[in-house]
This record gives sequence, structure tokens and C-alpha cells, in this order.
Amino acid sequence: MTRSTPDKTEKAEGVAAVNRALSVLQAFENAPEGQTLSMLAAATGLYESTILRLLDSLMGAGFVKRLPDGRYVVGPRLLPLAEMYRQSFRLADYALPRLRQLSRQSEECAGLYVREGDRRICLHHVQPQRSVRTHVLEGEMLALDRGAAGRLILALDDALPGEPYERIRKLGYAITQGERDPESAAIACPVFARGTRLMGAMSLAIPLYRCSEEVLQRLLPLVRAQAEALTQDLGGISPYAGAADDTGLVSKA
Repeated sequence: MTRSTPDKTEKAEGVAAVNRALSVLQAFENAPEGQTLSMLAAATGLYESTILRLLDSLMGAGFVKRLPDGRYVVGPRLLPLAEMYRQSFRLADYALPRLRQLSRQSEECAGLYVREGDRRICLHHVQPQRSVRTHVLEGEMLALDRGAAGRLILALDDALPGEPYERIRKLGYAITQGERDPESAAIACPVFARGTRLMGAMSLAIPLYRCSEEVLQRLLPLVRAQAEALTQDLGGISPYAGAADDTGLVSKA
């Protein structure tokens, strides 16, 4: 007895079903309190009947859970996948000590961002003991064209023309004020791995009310030193090693 081979139509339908299921999961990204069926329909553009079938499969696999009040939330099966994602970089043992040292030295929030498609993700984040500080969650997805870390990644990874990207490439760091968050400033320096491959951006976030040119001049060398140290830890080579720390703003909004 021979097994029948799925035709192109069946394969296309299978791929479409997977894409629809993934779109349902993505709808939970910025909804920690869960989503109702109608909210999922609005977020995905799918019919509620289609979403219900997808939810049945996702709940059966543990990726989604239904609460007693009818809301849907992400299920426990996603947690080990998130841990696998973090571990696949093998960065925590190297990055966290550098970020902790940077946060202690600066008394500000230090983070490591990596590119994820057309966005950036906060892979690791360390907060200081200060009561007033910026807030970013590990795993949070942010725009690439807002904030120092995103601007830096675009400048070095995509080689975008014009300002502020040409200046970022020349100086080897990015500084923004009030861009992603109107109440904070940020400094970002590149981290390289396996030669000169850009791995991500190490960033320091400062509440805008305590940010000044003097503060930037003091903090920039700290960020650059830890970014270069992490680069060395990962076997990378920074083309900006030993560069002068000119803190002229590369972007201001």
C-alpha cells in the first residue's frame, strides 16, 4: 500500500493554517491581561469561528489557556520556548555581569538589545537601586527607528544613509534624548561577536531630568568600556576600540 502525497493545495492550506495560528499567538504580545475572542478577531482580521478552531489546537498544545471569565492568555508551554530562545544566544553568563557592572558604575538602567526582524528585543536588563529609573521589560519588543539602541542597529546593520546614521557609524555610538520615551535619554554602543559581526547594542537609559552634557560625557566611556569588554568575551572585534568619546548628540527629539 502506497501513501498518498499531499498536493500543492493541501500544502498551501497547511502553511496558511500555521500562519493563522501564529498570528493568533502574536496578538497576545502586548496583552498581558489576555484577549477576548472579539479582541483576537480585531487584532488578527480572522473570523471568530476560525479563531475558535485555532484556539482549540493551541490550548491542546498548552500554548494558550482559557480563563473562567472567557479571556484567553498565553499558556505555560511558551515559557520553556522563551528560555530556549534566551539560551540559544548563550549570552547571560557574559552579558549580565557586564550589565550589572555598568548599572553599578552609572546608577542607571543598563540593557542589551538584539535585532528581531524589523524590531529590537530587550534580551537582558539590569536596574539600579534608585527609586526613579526607566522601565523596560526583558523580552519587550521595541521599534528600531526610536531610541539609541535601535538607531545604532540600523546604522551598523542596515547602513542607512543620511543623518543620524552616518554620524553614528563615524562615532561608533548613538545618543538620543526624549525620542523613544519623552522622559528619558539613552546611550548605546555596539557589541560584536565572532569577528566584526554586529550582535547587538548595549544601552544605558537615563531619566531626562538628570541628563546633561556633563552626565553624558561621564557615562559614555562607561558604556563603551563594557560594550567592548563584552565584545572581547564573545570573540568579537570592535572597529571602534579606543575611539575618542565625543558626546555630540546624534539624534534629538
